[in-house]
Amino acid sequence: MTSKGLDMSVTIDVLVVDDSPLMRRIITSLLESDPCIRVISTASDGQEAVEKVRTIRPDVVTLDIEMPRMDGLEALRQIMQRTPTPVVMLSGVKEAAAAVRALELGAVEFVPKPSGNISVDLYKTGDELISKVKLATLVKLDRALESKTGPLAPLSPPLGRMRGRPWMLAVGASTGGPRALGYLLRRLPADLPAAVLIVQHMPANFTNSFAQRLNQRSPLHVAEAQDGQEVRVGSAYVAPGGIHMAVEKERGRPIIRLQDTKPVNSVRPSADVMMISVASLNGPCSMGVVLTGMGSDGAEGLAQIKAAGGLTLAQDKESSTIFGMPKAAIERGVVDGVLALSKMPRAIVTAMQEAKCHE
Repeated sequence: MTSKGLDMSVTIDVLVVDDSPLMRRIITSLLESDPCIRVISTASDGQEAVEKVRTIRPDVVTLDIEMPRMDGLEALRQIMQRTPTPVVMLSGVKEAAAAVRALELGAVEFVPKPSGNISVDLYKTGDELISKVKLATLVKLDRALESKTGPLAPLSPPLGRMRGRPWMLAVGASTGGPRALGYLLRRLPADLPAAVLIVQHMPANFTNSFAQRLNQRSPLHVAEAQDGQEVRVGSAYVAPGGIHMAVEKERGRPIIRLQDTKPVNSVRPSADVMMISVASLNGPCSMGVVLTGMGSDGAEGLAQIKAAGGLTLAQDKESSTIFGMPKAAIERGVVDGVLALSKMPRAIVTAMQEAKCHE
């Protein structure tokens, strides 16, 4: 494949990695049911996968986790270091932590096998797997890898007590988001005068583990959001997968409401739903940020925050893994600043220090 765009006249060459000969045959047959996909080779363990990625240079790799000699996570780490290639994880591993770790290491997407490691019913997730393999060709891995974090210098002097209503920082992300959010939250100070609300498009059984991973690395307290939970400054709340998250006021306090309503922008949770509620509740003391991701979720949310007098930021093309969500917001004209991911944390803090937030 000579182009990373979804050109239907171009064949996507795929390396299938799984320790089961049966699963390799099933995955190959499923992928090649799409005329745009060709499986050019297979591998039975991580060590073989690393070597084949180097020698045959596939466009995309599908990668299992539990394998002999070298597991999928170690193989993923070595592939990203040695021969960066878009990887879609395809695994029966039930531990969400492993899936989240794969996304942090640079996997584009994670597709769970429906019935464990040996899933003869893989056809149930066939459309999802094919679409994510195609999506992987859009990923700019040089940009994805630039988000790797080295030693972090102090972000700023202590903010101290700030007068006025606390800020609400609303952040939306999709493909490439786990790494981008990890970078962002590691750099925001513990005394940030804001509550942070996060929508990351992710399956329902992954988000709690994802929040725990963020909590281990962030000066802020990070947790998966719960219905009726009070929203507090210095904490970050990750929307659970499969359900919308909004904020509202109850007895004078901001609380989280989880809403099992229809998908918005074909996703649930939706950044738009969360951001619109933030704009309505917190007005000019709202800040919206759209990070890397496919689609247009978050554009309407930023529009509402901007209309309420708040501030809006979007990740730039050069540092985005996929420039879909930021681009949609920018093209609507609702973004106050377009920034590289590396500049985003300081810009957020500076804005909160300098902008006047009124009741």
